[in-house]
Amino acid sequence: MTDLSKYRNIGIFAHVDAGKTTTTERILKLTGKIHKIGEVHDGAATTDFMEQEAERGITIQSAATTAFWKDHRLNIIDTPGHVDFTIEVYRSLKVLDGGVGVFCASGGVEPQSETNWRYANESGVARVIFVNKLDRMGGDFYRVVDQVRNVLAANPLIMVLPIGIEDDFTGVVDLLTRKAWVWDNSGDPMNYTIEDVPADMVDQVEEYREQLIETALEQDDDLFEAYLEEGTEPPLEEIKRCIRKGTIALDFFPTLCGSAFKNKGVQLVLDAVVDYLPNPMEVKPQPEVDLEGVETGEFAIVDPAKPLRALAFKIMDDRFGALTFTRIYSGTLKKGDTLLNTFTGKTERIGRMVEMHADERNEIHTAQAGDIIALVGLKNVQTGHTLADVNNPATLEPMVFPDPVISIAISPSDKAAAEKMGIALNKMMQEDPSFRVETDEDSGETIIKGMGELHLDIKVDILRRTHGVEVKVGKPQVAYRESITQVTEDSYTHKKQSGGSGQFGKIDYIMEPNETGAGFEFESKVTGGNVPREFWPAVEKGFKMSMDAGVLAGFPVVDVKVTLMDGGFHAVDSSAIAFEIAAKGGYRQTMNKAGPQMLEPIMRVDVFTPEDHVGDVIGDLNRRRSMIKSQEAGPTGVRIKADAPLSEMFGYIGDLRTMTSGRGQFSMEFDHYAACPKNVAEEVIKETIERKKEQG
Repeated sequence: MTDLSKYRNIGIFAHVDAGKTTTTERILKLTGKIHKIGEVHDGAATTDFMEQEAERGITIQSAATTAFWKDHRLNIIDTPGHVDFTIEVYRSLKVLDGGVGVFCASGGVEPQSETNWRYANESGVARVIFVNKLDRMGGDFYRVVDQVRNVLAANPLIMVLPIGIEDDFTGVVDLLTRKAWVWDNSGDPMNYTIEDVPADMVDQVEEYREQLIETALEQDDDLFEAYLEEGTEPPLEEIKRCIRKGTIALDFFPTLCGSAFKNKGVQLVLDAVVDYLPNPMEVKPQPEVDLEGVETGEFAIVDPAKPLRALAFKIMDDRFGALTFTRIYSGTLKKGDTLLNTFTGKTERIGRMVEMHADERNEIHTAQAGDIIALVGLKNVQTGHTLADVNNPATLEPMVFPDPVISIAISPSDKAAAEKMGIALNKMMQEDPSFRVETDEDSGETIIKGMGELHLDIKVDILRRTHGVEVKVGKPQVAYRESITQVTEDSYTHKKQSGGSGQFGKIDYIMEPNETGAGFEFESKVTGGNVPREFWPAVEKGFKMSMDAGVLAGFPVVDVKVTLMDGGFHAVDSSAIAFEIAAKGGYRQTMNKAGPQMLEPIMRVDVFTPEDHVGDVIGDLNRRRSMIKSQEAGPTGVRIKADAPLSEMFGYIGDLRTMTSGRGQFSMEFDHYAACPKNVAEEVIKETIERKKEQG
């Protein structure tokens, strides 16, 4: 059995361009996994092995790899930083025990770092912080530390101080040991010397070291008391134990710095991962739930001897077949075992198991609690499914994925491509739960839906290149919704008499707006049996099915409450189907009276612009019907936060680059639905009706 205390399941996450993938490359080099370092800007990074990743220099898929450092096994997942792929970060955090948050020393805490940090907080993941790119112009370690405090409301525990800045950055001082690690400029991470603290930094080191020791010892009352009263500093091991305790409790985050690209400071990050991040047994165990998703009060305890519990968190298709990335929470898994997929109720036989190193794989025959492995060739397992012991099944808390907000129609270029497209889209949906595919029943068009323009852009690219399917792409469509504004009391009778048994159902009901985000709700207040209880579900079903298409432009209806007040039935002619038809008729009749309105998705937009272009950017956002929430000046420019309707944000990146001479950046994510202004709603309704006419 392997020693679980020597395991670290960690993710590396950050804003796009902060240097995550480069940091991962350095870790692999230092741990002896790769001999030649691949660079992102050359398109040769080990974990960015998709063509689209190499070309764009961004990470799209989270890649998994295993490495060893000081007798510890590190399962590392390199996650994407781009906002359209946060789903990858979210699901990676779900199965990790710890993380390394990478921040750019000149960019600081950027929009996406905030989102990722929020996800990590929600998942309760312990983290160490690595402030990267200190060799960059404008790199400032202390400013980033302040931003972590103020923007992320987190408590950074400074472990090292940088020696020199920008071009003169040569190394770091380890505060605990009072030793300076100084690298030469050969670019070899092993070419360093450990020296005394530079004379001009001695006072600063002592000041920061005292803060570090005090914060750490607050985790242990006895040590803290002795330190305050007698001034005795406990041994180094005890201080480290306190830092570990506070890190796992999320009281603070050990903060290091360096330059991954120049190979400076990465060893200390690896040491911090081993010293301070939790092993699988030190993390709150995953709750088990029943089939309805309600917690049972049981937990998947990390123990190889317990019944098997594993979560499939990612599916990837490659030349060897489908790979299902799986985190084993408890129990032991052997090749040839049969497991139960608690979601489908079907069993799966485990054929091949592999340990991943980016896109290479090593066959293994057994794995146990704490491991992150890939299973080859599973048939019906999807992201978020639980694999469990057949004789002792349980389900782990599933993942919740956001609904897509943007869609485009695609059509295959010819008949041969049509079949290939169907198979490819199916695979892509399994790989990415935030990507959905639907067929428009009226037009027969294939509609793909996702989290943003870049998301769908890359999906089309993958279709073309990875799967060799040429497709024509339509204009992006916004996922509008419809709702109502007025409380309306109404009545509807359905009766049909034509030989044989008839149909009869009468309903009196109130249709009213529900709270935002509450969805459809049905309640029956019928007393005295005018609508027998067995017909209530039929009335609910009739209304609920009708909500798929609104009366204005056929978009789904949200946030409506229907209360059944009274009605009438016929002893012979009433049936469930009669009441269902009555509800559908009532829906059509009442929706028009209840003040129907269009709702549009509003995005949370975060724009970064150099100072001299702020006026242009704000003017442009106002033209796009945005509501500016805040502006805050930073050292390299201004960040503007706004709420903007998605329909006005298409092609925004191009306009922003033009306005800011290529220096502006932005990210956006879905926030909420809000009422559409009348003129916009009329335009959307007109366009939708015309499009439907064209499609016949």
